[in-house]
Amino acid sequence: MDPSQLKYAETHEWVFVDGDVATVGITSHAVEQLTDLVYMYLPAVGSQVSAGSPFGEVESVKATSDLYSPIDGEVMEVNSTLPDNLDLLNSDPYGKGWIMKVKLSSTDAVGKLMDQAAYEKQCADHG
Repeated sequence: MDPSQLKYAETHEWVFVDGDVATVGITSHAVEQLTDLVYMYLPAVGSQVSAGSPFGEVESVKATSDLYSPIDGEVMEVNSTLPDNLDLLNSDPYGKGWIMKVKLSSTDAVGKLMDQAAYEKQCADHG
């Protein structure tokens, strides 16, 4: 996916919306900050996610970080290859490294997300 076409959360997740389905992942900036990923916990298909609430976690050799949902809806699919192939997050965070697909229950949260320029400014300002 083209990063310029995505929406971004302050917590470093990205979203691509296609109709009423949103694909969610974490940004290359987040992956670079975490370094050396060793474990990922994914949500269950059918579970509900809410904007701003944790839906999973990713663990690196230096820290465990919650993953926060940038949108509201029901998890339709998870990238089940990720936990055994975390290198996908390094090599293709906006493509094969997607985390989950969510059927949107509302588009309200999408409108509150940042575009690429605003997200890059946040990363530059906060490291």
